[in-house]
Amino acid sequence: MNEFENDVQSKNNDVVDSGLGFVYSFVFFVVIFFIGVFINFFGQ
Repeated sequence: MNEFENDVQSKNNDVVDSGLGFVYSFVFFVVIFFIGVFINFFGQ
C-alpha cells in the first residue's frame, strides 16, 4: 500500500474543494468584468 494513503493531510471531499475553487474563480472574473463595465460607463 502507498505510504501516503495512510497519512493524508486533508480529509476533505475533493468535489467540495473543486466546487469552491470554481465558485471563487467565477466570482473573481465577474468582479473584474463589472469593474471594467463601471469604468467604461463612467468614462463616457
